[in-house]
Amino acid sequence: MGYKYYDSPEGHDAFKKLLVTLKYAGVVGVGAATMDVLTLSKPKGYGSTLGRYAYFTFPLMGMAAAFTTTTYIATNYRQKDDKLNYVLGSLAAGGVFGAWRKSAVSAMWGCIILSAAAIVKKDSVQNGWTFFSEPKTRAFNTVNSFKTDYSLIKHTPGNWTTGAK
Repeated sequence: MGYKYYDSPEGHDAFKKLLVTLKYAGVVGVGAATMDVLTLSKPKGYGSTLGRYAYFTFPLMGMAAAFTTTTYIATNYRQKDDKLNYVLGSLAAGGVFGAWRKSAVSAMWGCIILSAAAIVKKDSVQNGWTFFSEPKTRAFNTVNSFKTDYSLIKHTPGNWTTGAK
C-alpha cells in the first residue's frame, strides 16, 4: 500500500512523512477547491478556476509541511517523543493558516483548534486507541461470496421433512 506516517518512529524519515502529509493536504485542498468552484465562487475561465484551486490547495499543503517539519525538528532537538512536539507543529501550521487568512485572530483560533486536535491524535497513537475505526471491506463475487447471507430476514427452518413416506 505504500508508506504511512506512523510506519517509522517520530524523528525519522522526514522526507517520507512530509510526502504523506502533503499528499493528504493536496487531496483535501483539491476537494475543497472543487466544492468552492462548483458551488460558491463559480469562476469564469481556466485561469480563474486554477487560481481558486491554488488558493485552497497550496496553503493547506503549506500547513502540512509546517506541521511535519516542525514536529520532526522538535522531536530531534528535544530528544523526546511527546505531545509537545505535535503542539509545536500545530502552532506552526496555525501560523500558516493565519497568514493565508490574513488575520491574527484566525491564526490564534487555528493554533488552538489544531493544538487540541494534535493532542488528541498523539494520545491515540501513544495509547493505542482509534478515533475512527477502520472501514470493513467485503469482497463481492469471490470464491467465498456464496457463504454471505444478503437477505433482510434470517431464514428459520420449519418443521417439514424431505422425501415422501
